[in-house]
Amino acid sequence: MNEKSLGREVIGEIFGTFILIVLGDGVVANVGLAPRALFSGWYWVTIGWALAVIVAVYVSNGASGAHLNPAVTIALALKRGFPAKKIVPYILAQVVGAFLGALVVYLCYRDGLQAAGMPNVWTSGPGSVFGQTYWNGGAHDALGNYTLITSCITEVVGTAVLLWGILASGDTKNTGLMHNLWPMLVGGTVLAVGLSLGGPSGYAINPARDFGPRVFGALVGTKDLFSGAYWFAAPIVSTIIGAVVGVLFYDWFVTPALKKAAQ
Repeated sequence: MNEKSLGREVIGEIFGTFILIVLGDGVVANVGLAPRALFSGWYWVTIGWALAVIVAVYVSNGASGAHLNPAVTIALALKRGFPAKKIVPYILAQVVGAFLGALVVYLCYRDGLQAAGMPNVWTSGPGSVFGQTYWNGGAHDALGNYTLITSCITEVVGTAVLLWGILASGDTKNTGLMHNLWPMLVGGTVLAVGLSLGGPSGYAINPARDFGPRVFGALVGTKDLFSGAYWFAAPIVSTIIGAVVGVLFYDWFVTPALKKAAQ
């Protein structure tokens, strides 16, 4: 594929990840800064993120394949033939798109963010707006009561589940889905991960989704975004490990049975 085509793919990844963060961090800001009796709480955040994934994938899939996630890119390069020379351009594009998405969320919610002291609506993990708004610290602070090790384990498991949903959605030898429906399963997988595994770490399951907005948040004054080891260990290292585990497990436990059934 020529450089011009790679450039279009990179733009597709920037745009898709941009949409993901505009809608994903956007629902966090909306629910966290302006809680309402009906439209408040963790459930709406997980639904909002799932829909963000669906929209972002539908928009960018034709341009770039809609990885929108460095962990997915690395896993697909490892076991699905994605060209190694595209790994770095894709990852950089995803981080840039996430940063720009956070910028738009800031512009849309600037008044509320400034009035609230620039809380962390950008990232997963300890210090996020939900640790303060909904669990109010102490025994009810779900994110604050989990250790770094537990958060990392949860990110590994959650990202592995994400990869299983992605791989199954496009596997024609498995149940598979029609070309225009597979993003629905991917979004549904994100929803399932958020509802079932979101508590300990905030389910980043995507290094770019966490790192790009984290950098932006630090620039506009959100405090402690890079304090301690969490920001690197859970949403970056653990999600990449989880994606690799996910694709390996799929090929160990599912793919052989599909090959045998096809014979």
